[in-house]
Amino acid sequence: MSSKIYTKTGDKGTTGLFGGARVSKDDVRLEAYGTVDELNSFLGYLKDQVKDEDITELLYQIQNSLFNAGSILATDPSKPEMKMAFDNAVTKQLEVAIDSMQKDLPALMNFVLPGGHPVVSLCHILRTVTRRAERRVVSLSELEDNDIEISIFLNRLSDYFFVLSRYLGKQLNAKEVIWQGSSK
Repeated sequence: MSSKIYTKTGDKGTTGLFGGARVSKDDVRLEAYGTVDELNSFLGYLKDQVKDEDITELLYQIQNSLFNAGSILATDPSKPEMKMAFDNAVTKQLEVAIDSMQKDLPALMNFVLPGGHPVVSLCHILRTVTRRAERRVVSLSELEDNDIEISIFLNRLSDYFFVLSRYLGKQLNAKEVIWQGSSK
């Protein structure tokens, strides 16, 4: 017999952290790890669209790192013995991937807009959701100590998604959409 997915313990607007503490569902901590979870969901969608195995393997590793970050963020701060450290190895992999992709891209001479191909646009959605996740983690960090490696990872990840948008756009023969600015 399987257990039910619903517990009804959150029906009054609270949820439990790893470690047992209950907090409001609009707590800054939940905003942080909820946005990381949203990011991971969009990332799964991108991974399903990409055919390059090297890229999809890194996307899978990023998904695991995002889940780890969410777990760390979801841990009761009064239970430090339960918190694991964030492994920054994937951050280093992002830097290597960014440098590698940029070697194959023309120099960026203008601001680019999301668009040109659905996969390119999805990379930009991921970039902006990553930036929001980073802001939420920073907000939480202003209230309590957090693993700085998570913020560094998210910062690098948004850069990765920007470069990935250009790289995949080139692979897909999508024309970059150049920002025209305002004309007065």
